[in-house]
Amino acid sequence: MSNVRGPWAGLRRSFLTSSLNGLGSLALCDLLARDALAEMSSSPFAPRTPHLPRKAKHCIFLFMQGGVSQLDSFEYKPELVRNHGRPLPRIPDISGELQGRLSFPHATVASPFQFSRHGECGHWFSELYPKLAKHADRLAFVRGIRTDNQNHGPSTLHVTTGSQLPGHPSVGAWVNYGLGTTNQEMPGYVVIQDPRGAPVNGASVWSSGYLPAAYQGTLLRPEGTPILNLARPESVSSGQQRREFDMLKQLNRKHLETRSDDTELEARIAAYELAFRMQSEAPELVDLSGETEQTRRLYGLDDVATAGFGRQCLLARRMVESGVRYTMLVHGVQIGPHSWDDHSHVEAGMIKHSREVDQPIAALLA
Repeated sequence: MSNVRGPWAGLRRSFLTSSLNGLGSLALCDLLARDALAEMSSSPFAPRTPHLPRKAKHCIFLFMQGGVSQLDSFEYKPELVRNHGRPLPRIPDISGELQGRLSFPHATVASPFQFSRHGECGHWFSELYPKLAKHADRLAFVRGIRTDNQNHGPSTLHVTTGSQLPGHPSVGAWVNYGLGTTNQEMPGYVVIQDPRGAPVNGASVWSSGYLPAAYQGTLLRPEGTPILNLARPESVSSGQQRREFDMLKQLNRKHLETRSDDTELEARIAAYELAFRMQSEAPELVDLSGETEQTRRLYGLDDVATAGFGRQCLLARRMVESGVRYTMLVHGVQIGPHSWDDHSHVEAGMIKHSREVDQPIAALLA
């Protein structure tokens, strides 16, 4: 097959590389086109057989709001060390808003942190991640991902949905849509956000986009009441609540008959049923009071710095063990001192944020 030359070559390459999902997006188009839709159960959460065999059964996605500085964490740059303080050399093929930031008279700045090699693979880690570095041989680093937008809103959507434009399904929604969940008492897609607040773009980060609304992420609060309005009132018996739900389902179904394309209503019906089933399982999953002292130390639950994300990571492990396909953890909130976007205080910010996540992530891998 001969190489394609001319103006179309660049367009094709750009199309395939501009999305985080890359070729996976093309595979999803094929998923939509096949007859697998006809095989789906009436429940949107029923487990479904993929078109291709897979090894991975579950995914935990750690989303660091604001972006981790790769130059201060896992990507050692000896040239930055050698050229520290010197004028930034002219970089070709840079245009747009990045051109101003990367042009003269800026100076080259090396990372303030020391790097060393770890594991048989010899991968570089900065001194900020001593516990994660112990798992070097279990980690894979992908360095071929790039973006041409540095603004928070579009970049956050790009990472979580593959598009800088709103309205597209998040990766977890695609997984939920394509595979369903193995545990009908739990959602297929769970989001555990930072207890200090929400990320940029809020719920759009775990949205179902143009997919049916039933496939969006279910928000699980890491502290306090995990899921609001889930518990059954003490004055209502389980049997009475079941009868109320059945009546509500009957009325909603009748209402839906003339609105077959209303995915919001369809999702609401499914959510009521899921909420009823979750009443028995969810409370036990989020109750960490029975954890051993060893587990609490492993995840740093008794350390003020690591307790928040440690709890998120431990809950994520429980979600996986209960059959949840895709769990998204959000560390960091909006823009400010609790965001990884550290601006003029990179050194202090990286020390703070890395301290919060190093031990909990290592515990997930233990």
